Amino acid sequence: MALELKQWDVTDYLNTEEDMQLYLAASVEDDDGDGALIRLALSNIARARGMSSLAKEVGVSREGLYKALSAKGNPSFSLMLKVTRALGFDLKPVPHG
Repeated sequence: MALELKQWDVTDYLNTEEDMQLYLAASVEDDDGDGALIRLALSNIARARGMSSLAKEVGVSREGLYKALSAKGNPSFSLMLKVTRALGFDLKPVPHG
């Protein structure tokens, strides 16, 4: 019997708002400071919710949003705020440590 393997995709496990919130929180906590892990998490959450509708909501093209949230992307802070808000998240300052 042949074993069928499927490529693992985190979006298959982002089924609830809590899943997405916990994933983003862990990514913020584990990010090295360059934002790459946070961009990846936002990209994955956006894919799980629907990249096209999110792009429309934040006022950029679908391709532009994919590019901004990619590993080589360098989105502006304002775009990151728009994306996080459109996904239903707030950025809140909390004491570190």
